[in-house]
Amino acid sequence: MDLLTWTYLLVGLSFALYIGIAIWSRASSTEEFYVAGGGVSPLANGLATAADWMSAASFMSMAGQISFSGYDGSVYLMGWTGGYVLLALLLAPYLRKFGKFTVPDFVGDRYYSNKARVVAVICALFISFTYIAGQMRGVGIVFSRYLELPIEWGVVIGMAIVFFYAVLGGMKGITYTQVAQYCVLIFAYMVPAIFISIQLTGNPIPQLGLGGEIAEGVPLLDKLDGVLGDLGFGAYTSGKKSIPDLFMITLALMVGTAGLPHVIVRFFTVPKVKDARLSAGYALVFIAILYTTAPAVAAFGIYNTIQSTSEKSITDLPAWVQNWQQTNLIQIEDKNGDGKVQYLPNPNTNELRMDKDIMVLASPEIAELPNWVVGLVAAGAMAAALSTAAGLLLVISTSISRDLFKTFRPNISDKKELRIARLAAAGAVLLAGYFGINPPGFVAEVVAFAFGLAAASFFPVILLGIFSTRVNHEGAIGGMLTGLIFTISYISYFKFMSPELNTAEHWWWGISPEGIGSLGMALNFLVCFGVSWLTPPPPKKVQQLIQEIRIPKGAGQASDH
Repeated sequence: MDLLTWTYLLVGLSFALYIGIAIWSRASSTEEFYVAGGGVSPLANGLATAADWMSAASFMSMAGQISFSGYDGSVYLMGWTGGYVLLALLLAPYLRKFGKFTVPDFVGDRYYSNKARVVAVICALFISFTYIAGQMRGVGIVFSRYLELPIEWGVVIGMAIVFFYAVLGGMKGITYTQVAQYCVLIFAYMVPAIFISIQLTGNPIPQLGLGGEIAEGVPLLDKLDGVLGDLGFGAYTSGKKSIPDLFMITLALMVGTAGLPHVIVRFFTVPKVKDARLSAGYALVFIAILYTTAPAVAAFGIYNTIQSTSEKSITDLPAWVQNWQQTNLIQIEDKNGDGKVQYLPNPNTNELRMDKDIMVLASPEIAELPNWVVGLVAAGAMAAALSTAAGLLLVISTSISRDLFKTFRPNISDKKELRIARLAAAGAVLLAGYFGINPPGFVAEVVAFAFGLAAASFFPVILLGIFSTRVNHEGAIGGMLTGLIFTISYISYFKFMSPELNTAEHWWWGISPEGIGSLGMALNFLVCFGVSWLTPPPPKKVQQLIQEIRIPKGAGQASDH
């Protein structure tokens, strides 16, 4: 079968599976809609958490970023992985023990203030809409190339699918759909990685193939360093960004992960605190499969790309280049008129421009793998994007229905609350679609902004809410607003208002917009502490509640006798 047929078949089967699961597991109560009834097994929740967390940025864009940035691209790998460990060990069990469905719910009760709850809702909406824009962008790219549709129509179709199973099934439907999506995305990611590793190094394990030797007996990474050096670029294995900026981006991604509301809510879907810890461990294993493979996929992809295009006649380029040119995600311009493709480090003279988001998607075609493998990768990319988009939509709808509407109208019936949640999700889908069609950057970059916003707004108040009995609602509100406004302003200035100044010499202390969330987080902490120490402490009952969250069940019983 040709590629289009395989893609329609595999993507269509995966969509039918997701919709079937949503119908089978339709939410019938607010508890099922928000937290799947709290009865999900740790293994299933681990699979769902991994799918929720590994978005289009992880599947499509991370390896592409590493391909084009080399060592510098590893900040995404380190930040996102380290952040999940931080979330699983430091925050998730305590939040689960607190027993609230959402981050704004936790903030509102812990800081005994509806104003704090509203500010947390605003932060959650900013984070979720920024994040979901990247997912919709990924959906559009897949449809554009493999189903031969404009990116705009791809986004619209993706919106319709995710709307159906997220709005119908709620967290219950999303959870079991994400279990299926993880299986699809990890199979789709590993199959081409294994094939290409065998092609280049003879090793079927991509992680080992990355350090293996290619046909000439030269280590792959050494060969890649030499090839890029010959073209005038820096070595693939050496960094170009400053160490402070690398540190700040990694930190922002790490603590931003720990503050992501759509991931945190997953730990409320299991019956017990012990199950939350166990599901976090399962998820880490499932995440590691993809994350340890991504550097190999990146290196294989950029090596094969250069080998198949460099110094080739523009009229004699391989078919994969021509296919992707139709999407405008690859552009070739013969600037020196010699009729050949040349890679040059100067962006004004480089003759081939390739969108970072397409490297993983294009790699099977570049390596000339069978059409069914290419179609499988398309289905995997869709699974990655849709799984995270569904989780984000639930956060948005829950924030509006439960954390806003029900807060100010506490006597509302469950049935009406469920209807409001579904209407909020519908509105969120439309707005997310707009941002997917008009994204503020490539997928990983957009997602990095969302992590920066989460780092600057949520992480300090969640951490202090668990481990400090002195921080009060005045400090929490001031800290969240300070971190959020500062980070949004910095990103907006350099990315949208004055993009010509978006260079290292103009950044504050050399910190890029992707890493500014770390500074926003520091300001949040300072304001939280400063304002709290200048205002009255929390009520005694709140301080007692915080102590109870941190103390294990049954602690101290032996000393009572």
